[in-house]
Amino acid sequence: MTQNEKTLTTFETRVRQLILRFQELKKENQELRAVIQKNEESLSALQGRLTQMGNDYNALKMAKMLEITDGDLDGAKNRVSRLIREVNKCISMLQGEG
Repeated sequence: MTQNEKTLTTFETRVRQLILRFQELKKENQELRAVIQKNEESLSALQGRLTQMGNDYNALKMAKMLEITDGDLDGAKNRVSRLIREVNKCISMLQGEG
């Protein structure tokens, strides 16, 4: 085998190795892209859940405020009714004196 043939054989071997390495890297790249796609979909789903949970939390907070307000409203109604009765008693007493 001549020097040129040895060089050519070495070159062919190196090219085959490069092609194999290229194919390995191409496959790895496709796998990594699939992982990225899956992670992006998962992230999108989690962001949707986070948004929904935030909305649910705000609705629950509003319902809790209304519940407290309703309780306060009943208490306020009772206080106003009591005050009206007291004012009516005072008016009756004042009318009785006059």
